Amino acid sequence: MAQPAKGPAKAPCSTPPVHMMDAVTSVHPVDEKLHPTRLVPAALQHIAAMYAGVVTPPLIIGQACGLDIGARTRLIAASLLIAGIATILQTIGVKGFVGNRLPFVNAASSAGIAPILAIAETNGQGHQLPAIYGAVMVAGAFCLVLGPFFGRLLRFFPPLVTGVVITLIGVTLMPVPVGWAQGGDKTATDFGDMRYLALAGFTLAVILLIQRFGRGFVKQVALLFGLLIGTLAAIPFGMADFSGIKSAPVAALPTPFAFGSPEFQPAAILSLCIVMLVLMTESSAGMLALGEICDRRADARTITRGLRTDGLATLIGPVFGGFPTSAFAQNVGVVSLTRVRSRYVVAVAGGSLIVLGAFPVLGAVVSLVPMPVLGGAGIVLFGSIAVSGIRTLSEAGLDDSSNIILVAVALGAGIIPLAAPTFYADFPAWAQTVLGSGISAGALVAVLLNLFFHHLGTRRRQAAPALESS
Repeated sequence: MAQPAKGPAKAPCSTPPVHMMDAVTSVHPVDEKLHPTRLVPAALQHIAAMYAGVVTPPLIIGQACGLDIGARTRLIAASLLIAGIATILQTIGVKGFVGNRLPFVNAASSAGIAPILAIAETNGQGHQLPAIYGAVMVAGAFCLVLGPFFGRLLRFFPPLVTGVVITLIGVTLMPVPVGWAQGGDKTATDFGDMRYLALAGFTLAVILLIQRFGRGFVKQVALLFGLLIGTLAAIPFGMADFSGIKSAPVAALPTPFAFGSPEFQPAAILSLCIVMLVLMTESSAGMLALGEICDRRADARTITRGLRTDGLATLIGPVFGGFPTSAFAQNVGVVSLTRVRSRYVVAVAGGSLIVLGAFPVLGAVVSLVPMPVLGGAGIVLFGSIAVSGIRTLSEAGLDDSSNIILVAVALGAGIIPLAAPTFYADFPAWAQTVLGSGISAGALVAVLLNLFFHHLGTRRRQAAPALESS
């Protein structure tokens, strides 16, 4: 009887069963550290998807302020640098303080361009950027103060509401890749030329073919292959612009307050604080969407840490030449399309943005991707976001008539700015800022109707599946 007892005694030192090893070593896809052979291409895919969006605000604002090519290059470099720092803060973060620790990309938002241009028009030469940066810094501080309270409002964003918002993110951003597919520059005489449309269609076809016949990792990076093949196809037809590489400086570290000390003007501050509310809504919607896609739902603390990162980046960014910072929806689309959910992939992309900001010549290489190529890929990206929203809505209790009405009205409110851009032209400026964005307008209507149908005058209504699913 002594011998059999020795076997069990050695069991703790022996190799555990396979299922026990899986339980110990399993890592959530968000926290997975991929091998470099998978990590680097996936990171490049994120950079390619977002690069045009990152450089658009500094390009437009720099031109409006009358900056020369060298100054605009410094403005673009600063935008890339701040985007990289903010993205690393979001993905890696400081536990319990900043960073939502999701594969979340932060960069200068195009939503603030119109109000910023209005500030530039009301100021003389030499005071435009200082007035803009003063207002942006106050807007960043405003986000930091309001962020913790904003996160506590998460209970008013059940799947019924987030599904509407996610769908609208994809739908309302669709004009962006359509414009890229037509050449990108609406003022150009050849905007919408058939050769641009053909290149965009070719890129889209390449992505679809790789998705259909590709296997494994090749299928996951279909977007990157589509961008690469589309760019190579554009070169023989002279549709890839190499002039940016020739004019870009090799290295250009941003100088603090290179465009002047900030000026604090009440009207400018008020307009950008309103913009910041819109950006906070869009950023929260992006985090909720990404949480659904990654199977790690964003709770109130996650939203608070994410918004705190937005606020810090917006507050500190103007020191080096940055603008209001928020979520980048196209990168949510990349995660949804590829199903590569590792936050370390996006962290590497953030580090690459810092390098691109410090060495503008490298950024110029990335900018070789023609706008029509980005347009073909963008249709897939933004369309996949809308699909994620539809998937969320399918789980939100649409068999209830009040929920159907809520979704119908909120989607309609969100599509109004897209269908009729001048609809709110006679409204006050603050209302145009809030309602002129389909995402913020749809989110506002969805939240208010959710309060009306499922919160006001009710006691835990059993007929509200959307609340139960949250």
